Amino acid sequence: MTDPHRLQSELATLTTEAFRPELAGIDQLPTLDIARLMNGEDTGVPAAVAARLPEIAAAVDAIAVRMERGGRLVYAGAGTAGRLGVLDASECPPTFNTAPGQVVGLIAGGPGALVNSVEGAEDSPDLARADLDALKLTPDDSVVGVSASGRTPYAIGAVEHARAAGALTVGLSCNADSSLAAAAEHGIEVVVGPELLTGSTRLKAGTAQKLVLNMLSTITMIRLGKTYGNLMVDVRASNAKLRARSRRIVAQATGAPDADIERALTEADGEVKTAILIILAGVDGVTATRLLEESDGRLRAALGKAGA
Repeated sequence: MTDPHRLQSELATLTTEAFRPELAGIDQLPTLDIARLMNGEDTGVPAAVAARLPEIAAAVDAIAVRMERGGRLVYAGAGTAGRLGVLDASECPPTFNTAPGQVVGLIAGGPGALVNSVEGAEDSPDLARADLDALKLTPDDSVVGVSASGRTPYAIGAVEHARAAGALTVGLSCNADSSLAAAAEHGIEVVVGPELLTGSTRLKAGTAQKLVLNMLSTITMIRLGKTYGNLMVDVRASNAKLRARSRRIVAQATGAPDADIERALTEADGEVKTAILIILAGVDGVTATRLLEESDGRLRAALGKAGA
């Protein structure tokens, strides 16, 4: 059982929990003034992230090396931090055609905690260890603990357990000198300062965490060859909008007429990279598929093999 007095003392030392007397009358302001205040607060978040770009880049490079070997990217957090991790993980399959389970989001309390608070879940490092054990971690996996305070037991427990298992570990927090960053090989501390509403870390801290998670997954996927330039050539066309986007991506990459694009996509069974290779290299679908397999799915490398 956590000592409430000790916890209160801990929270009092955190920048993310600091009280701002100058905002004590915010509830009496006109709505537009409150909106301006919030917007002004948010403008400082990108600069706080920019200060941590070297650490973010180092984490990305380390994650990409492991994913290249077949490892997984796993996010672990509670509350808003956990939800952001689950969100980022869930967007990787349609955006980058990642395999099921290749990017995983764990939230303290399980899927039900996405929409309802699960009391006490964030206080349990044992729960984090059990969630990771269910994944059967390997040294090729990467585990990113996410916690605005940097003291959440679930996130710290996840990082400590993953590190003991030989996995790569990253600790993302919004306070300096956090226990989470100290527990991880790669500590990323994006200090955004006290919130507009005291302790409401779904605000600036949540925005900062979303920006960093965007970078971790997106740049890792770029490093893995999941894009061609700034085109999402691994997009999974699972609905009408994405099928239209697939055609548009092939058009942007090749400049080919619509009829050629439709023929290539049909021959490629809807796979954008394969269709682009068919058009740019002048090969058939079977050859394009083989070239991509030999190039570990990297379109530029496959084009080089084809002499295009």
